[in-house]
Amino acid sequence: MAFANFIDRAATAASQVLADFHLGDFKAALEKQVVAVAFDHQAASCAEGQATLDLAVRLLARLYPVLAILPLDSAASSQAQALERLAKSINPKVGIRRSGKSATVCVVAGVTRPSLRCPIFFVGSDGWAAKLSRTDPVGSGPSLLPYGAGAASCFGAANVFRTIFAAQLTGAELDETIDLSLCSYDKTKAGEPGPIDFPVDLGETHLVGLGAIGHGSLWALARQPDLKGRLHVIDHEAIELSNLQRYALAGQAEIGMSKAVLAATALRSTALEVEAHPLTWAEYVARRGNWVFDQVGVALDTAADRLAVQGALPRWIANAWTQEHDLGISRHGFDDGQACLCCMYLPSGKSKDEHQLIAEELGIPEAHEQVKTLLQTNAGVPNDFVVRVATAMAVPFEPLAPFVGQPLRSFYQQAICGGLVFQLSEGSRRVRTVVPMAFQSVLAGIMLAADLVKHSAGFPMSPTTSTRVNLLRPLGSHLHDPKAKDSSGRCICSDDDFIAAYRRKYGERVDQVSDVSAA
Repeated sequence: MAFANFIDRAATAASQVLADFHLGDFKAALEKQVVAVAFDHQAASCAEGQATLDLAVRLLARLYPVLAILPLDSAASSQAQALERLAKSINPKVGIRRSGKSATVCVVAGVTRPSLRCPIFFVGSDGWAAKLSRTDPVGSGPSLLPYGAGAASCFGAANVFRTIFAAQLTGAELDETIDLSLCSYDKTKAGEPGPIDFPVDLGETHLVGLGAIGHGSLWALARQPDLKGRLHVIDHEAIELSNLQRYALAGQAEIGMSKAVLAATALRSTALEVEAHPLTWAEYVARRGNWVFDQVGVALDTAADRLAVQGALPRWIANAWTQEHDLGISRHGFDDGQACLCCMYLPSGKSKDEHQLIAEELGIPEAHEQVKTLLQTNAGVPNDFVVRVATAMAVPFEPLAPFVGQPLRSFYQQAICGGLVFQLSEGSRRVRTVVPMAFQSVLAGIMLAADLVKHSAGFPMSPTTSTRVNLLRPLGSHLHDPKAKDSSGRCICSDDDFIAAYRRKYGERVDQVSDVSAA
């Protein structure tokens, strides 16, 4: 067994949530673990159970060097080889055990209780509802919906992480039970199942940003039955090795592939008409010519990028995000008196430009003008520049020497964001940009896909409400976080010209929420 070849990126993410982090100790803790995924025929034979198992392996194989794949009855054995192949497609050197004797923590799908002497998390679903229990099997429901099933895998992976690193996590108690509907996000109404068999026409929908959150959305949409419509997938980048740390659909074979092409490939088994656009949002809008955007799913990294999407005045936006302590989804109209997407990301005070932030991350804030020039010209970084960064970071130059002559953005993304400098400094040089754990990003993406489907189907939805989940603590009682419209008058949703333009596009007034249920 061995760590994945992107372990330093995973360690970078862990360093942002674990107290008293030391890279050597972190890797040593992982090497002691045998994380088991156990399942029976009940889970292996139904769509919800298969989805839970698929995503659980996709999440766990990205971090833990040894997995135990444990079918609990003979009828489930045929699923084991497929799960092993999936784990190896992510980390070819992952250790696979076929016995649970050495398991240190276990995730169980199905209705069977394994005979293991380690912490166990029973995970499963019932349509929209994600379920978890520490004491009793929860089983998997008979529907074809992926949302509860996928969320359950994220809750399970989060509890595995909190079990192993409990001493370094504040408030890292474990979830005793979870029964959460991704239809209502209301724990008190989790027993209300919501429609599970309904056709969905996404109309013309745009999914902007095909990173870790986007992958969570794509994973879910690829498993949504009776899904049709036209989906534009937009991202200008390609898959890099460091992305495998939290990109649910990416394995070793996808390195170098266009993110937009990978998205289209993931959805080819659906009835969706998928159009891949390997462009930035600005480039796509400029080339499109038609500025009518009925529904946009936003899975972008920066506030500036989100502001740009809202500036194009889509009819309706679902926005997914991760940040240091939580993740979530927000829903936005524009001409409805509620908070638009810009209201949530209006800058306060003067913010630093990208070149200044990158110069600081490289340890050379005084060289921000040189950094600006290198970014603007896309010129290769000179030898003395890389030497200067190595000196500032107190790491040897030789491992950074191959980056001489490469564009600065590539150097920054691979050496800093990719975790090389983090590894060379034994974890002392950490990325300031938030790098979420895989289970955090993927859950945000699943929530985004769920809201796009619910809105398209005409389900009742809370207007412009942010729903927040913290996977590093037990699930809270109140997940909804209403957002008020910006009161300063600075936002574009208070500007008469923008409001007039929106009304010309979509009519005099367009309500964000449909009152018609598709039940």
